[in-house]
This record gives sequence, structure tokens and C-alpha cells, in this order.
Amino acid sequence: MIIFRYLCRELLGATLAVSAVLLLMVMSGRFVKYLAEAAAGDLSAGILFSLMGYRLPGFLELVIPLGFFVGILLAYGRLYIESEMTVLHACGFSERQLLRYTLVPALLVAAFVAAMSLYLTPTGIERTSHLLTADKTRNEFDHLVPKKFVATGGGRAVYYADGLSDDKSTMHDVFLAELGNSRGDTDTDHQIVTVAREGVQQIDPETGLRYLVLRDGYRYEGVPGQSDYRQMAFDSYEVLLDIPRLRSKASEKLQSMSTAALWKSDSPRERVNLHWRFSLPVLVLVVAILAVPLSRTNPRQGRYAKMIPAVLLYIIYLVALQGVRGAIEDGKIEQAWAIWLVHPPFLILGLLLLGGRNHKPRKRRNQPDGSGGDNGGANVPA
Repeated sequence: MIIFRYLCRELLGATLAVSAVLLLMVMSGRFVKYLAEAAAGDLSAGILFSLMGYRLPGFLELVIPLGFFVGILLAYGRLYIESEMTVLHACGFSERQLLRYTLVPALLVAAFVAAMSLYLTPTGIERTSHLLTADKTRNEFDHLVPKKFVATGGGRAVYYADGLSDDKSTMHDVFLAELGNSRGDTDTDHQIVTVAREGVQQIDPETGLRYLVLRDGYRYEGVPGQSDYRQMAFDSYEVLLDIPRLRSKASEKLQSMSTAALWKSDSPRERVNLHWRFSLPVLVLVVAILAVPLSRTNPRQGRYAKMIPAVLLYIIYLVALQGVRGAIEDGKIEQAWAIWLVHPPFLILGLLLLGGRNHKPRKRRNQPDGSGGDNGGANVPA
């Protein structure tokens, strides 16, 4: 138990340290992305921390397995470098015992990852989707300053309002300039100028696209410097404000489905997502088996000698899982359970790397007594 507690403390300590660093890197990148969207007006700044909180389980389910894998390499690599593992082997502690002791914290980590993948991550994605949808339906004019030109997403159009209503729901005396012709082709020479008495925002509930609905105005279309302008009066005119950044609503809806709903489904896309959620805890156990033999380090080689090959092996493992998942979702592979075919090769590889090495103290050969041996020619008195 003393050895077990010592190994668990070293292993979990290294895992927490590595996972914290990886999580900080991943969350920093995502936070910068959200911050850029907020600066562009696509997100409200007030929901940034809520979004990060809801996405945290999704980050953890991918970060923790890698953190645990690297944690084993670092913790056991230190024991090899400082000859502590040599002492344990000399005392009869075999590598198979080391594997058994490693699988105990591995089961705890796998249970934690299972809680993330099976429940917390889908719930977080669902709440994130609701939060983004609610933010999308927020009034576009909340941050609009009257008497100031505002460019829409992609720079397709510029609009201007002389004033806003008290509840900021309606623009008054609207001016809108667009690039392109009536068929939607972008042409920097072709311009459309629209003026209207008022304008309001509407969002298509199906696509999430935002439209500026102009009322009681005129539309002018043509090329500056030419006399063939077309003029049209309208009572209502809808203009697409911007095209949202590519967010696969179908994918988000699929990922936000509960595990129970996926279990009852017969759709290959939904079934493979179910298998993916169960694969992540299995991934933890397999990489634990891989990491134990990969952590063997010669003190002369250094602590990080096998770190890069081991991490590359983990990346190949994870990419293979995601590749099979993508192939099933695209219909290239019909059977959703095919994702489980990725695990056995890496499990077998881990067992082969163990190689049946079972460090036990060698028995010392029986030394011959003085009888019948060469004792330098001296006779031993009786």
C-alpha cells in the first residue's frame, strides 16, 4: 500500500499539472476566438465567461486522456531516471504489478472522462447552443450609434441610421449601400443604394440568418458614372445583413443530444456519436497500458527521450478514432461499431511493448564450498 499510494500520488500529481497546462492553452485559444467575435459584434461580451464554462466539459474530455498519458510518462520516467524504479524491481516489484497499480487511477480517470462525455459535455453543448441562439436574437441595434456608418459582416454592405427608437428596436431614416447586383454577384463597380423611412431586424428561425427589413423607401441600382440606373419604390424590402460563421447546426444538435436519446436511435450518425462517447473512457485505459512500457527510460538517455515518439503515437491513436468517426458520419463506413476496431491494435501494441518483462530479483548462484575446489593449494585443517 505504501508503494501504491506513492505511485498514485506521483501519477495524479503529474496528470493534474499537465492537464492544467493543456487546458489553459485550449481555453485561451477558444477565449481569444470568442473575444474576437465579441469585438466584431457577433457576440455579446457578457456571455463570454458563460460560454467558456459550458464548453469546459468538452475541453476536459479531450485534455484529460492526453494529460494522463503524459503524466504517466513524466512520473514513471522520473522514477527510472532517479533509479527508484530500479530499486523497486530489485525488491521484487515487477512491471506487471506496476501496470496493475497504474490501472487503478486509470479507472478513476476513465470514470471522470465518462461523466464528461456521456452527460456533462452534451448538456454543456446544448446550453451553449441555447445561449448563442438567444444572443443571435438579441437586438442588432443595441450597440448601434445613430448618425454613424456601420459595416455588416464580410463588408457586403454599409448602413446608416439617423436615429433609433427609445427601445432600440427600429431605425429611422435608414441609408443602405450594397456591393453587387440584384442576382447576388459581388461586383465592386455595381452598387445598390437604398433609403427607407424605417428599418427593423428579423432573424430566420430555421437558418439563423439576420435580415434588415426596410419599409417605405426607394432602391437605386447601377454603376456609378453611367446613366442606366434602375429605381424601384417598395413598401417592404429585406436585406441579408451577414452570413454567420460556419457553425454546423446539425453537428451541434447531434453533439447536444443526450446519451439516452442516442442509445434509442438507429441513425448511423447518431449511433457513431454514442460509440464515440464510450470510446473516450476506453481510450484512457488503453493509453495507460501503452504508457507503462513507453515510460522505461535509461538514465543516460534523459527524462524526455521517449516523450516525442509517445505523444506522436497518442496523436495517431486519436486521429484514427476521429477519422473512423468522420468516415461513418459521411457514410463511407456503414457500421457505426467500426470505431471499436481502432482500439485493439493499440491495446495489442501496448501488451507487446510490455514484452513479458517481469522484473524480479535474480537468485544468486550457490557458491561452491571448499571441498573439491581450488583453495590455492592450502590444506584446511580438520
